[in-house]
Amino acid sequence: MTPKGLLTGFLLVHLGYLAYLSIFVFQGQAFSDTNIYRDWAAAGFPQDVQPSPWVYPIAGLLPIWISGLAGPGPFLILWVVLTSVLNGVAIGVLSGWGSKREGVRASWWWLVFIALMGLLGFARVDGVTAPIVLLGLSLGVASPFAASVILAFATWMKVWPAAALLPLFTVVRERWKVVGGAVLITAAVAAIAAALGVFHHLLDFLTTQGSRGMQLEATFTTPWLWMSVLGLGGARMYMNTEINSMQVDGPGSSVASALMQPLFIVVAVAIAGTIFWALHEGKKRGHEDRSELLLAGALAMVSAFIVFNKVGSPQFMLWLGPVVALGIAQDRAAWRVPARLLLGIAAATYFIYPLFYDALSHNNPLMALVLTLRNVLVVILFVWSAIRLVRLGRKGAAAAKTDAP
Repeated sequence: MTPKGLLTGFLLVHLGYLAYLSIFVFQGQAFSDTNIYRDWAAAGFPQDVQPSPWVYPIAGLLPIWISGLAGPGPFLILWVVLTSVLNGVAIGVLSGWGSKREGVRASWWWLVFIALMGLLGFARVDGVTAPIVLLGLSLGVASPFAASVILAFATWMKVWPAAALLPLFTVVRERWKVVGGAVLITAAVAAIAAALGVFHHLLDFLTTQGSRGMQLEATFTTPWLWMSVLGLGGARMYMNTEINSMQVDGPGSSVASALMQPLFIVVAVAIAGTIFWALHEGKKRGHEDRSELLLAGALAMVSAFIVFNKVGSPQFMLWLGPVVALGIAQDRAAWRVPARLLLGIAAATYFIYPLFYDALSHNNPLMALVLTLRNVLVVILFVWSAIRLVRLGRKGAAAAKTDAP
């Protein structure tokens, strides 16, 4: 629980993964998606390769470009170092650079979470954006403009941080600062894209996803997953090579795929409305807790982004970590339930990928069960966050002392 102890833990986790992934580098390889990132960097991000780099928002190519500056050889090492530096800054802020005891506890939880998520945190853009989101949310209510700038930048790297921007807009007093920060970053990204001659690709990430069906790991795919495993209704697993995604097809899956985005929009509006309601109820009682509402709202929105999504890549579980870590730092007792749930989710996800993904994608019933249990835990986490929002509205700041859903 000392700064030196926390630093030791940080180095053990990050140097351990750096050493392991260096084995791939010495063999002239990268790992998982970083193989694709490395090819993009080496080729100068052409649009005519599959999968296309424009599947990401344009700022998502920034860490890929940085990691490719020294050429293809050390790409993975630079990627891991960049991720580690960002994690280090996030842990420093979370722990008050070792001066806040509850922050140190939360930082240890974050380290355990990173270790359990394993290679997913060191071989995906999501591993870069997660600590950035933690930094943005840590500023939260106190500095809404700076928080908005950071979260908007992260959104232009990967869309999911937008799920933290909406609760921030909802809870702060000076909402124009949130809008101003997001508009400023968006204008800057657009200007840079225009200067680089790729402005016409600015919104490609919105359309490149269009060919996606129901991804194998997505929560709502679970019925078709079991239909494929049991050989029912002609359901099958197949690889969508255009976007490097394993998907499941079966009776009604195309309808479910089409309904996912509208359903999420409805749920997101409902969550935003609940946050507004909870804030209003707290004001009436004279003890609204805007910081707690921000974290509870962000967890509800981010978990909804996972649950009501036809895409369900295993790295998506990284999105939940920053919110829970900050919740633990703010009120460890109240956030004990999601902290434990998310460690279980991380452990199950590691079994799914990278350990036994090949078995899962070949209809292995045991791994289908592991994936189903993981998805159930994610749904429970979403339900917990929704219930907590309602309790905050009914009881105001007193709800911050409750422990269970």
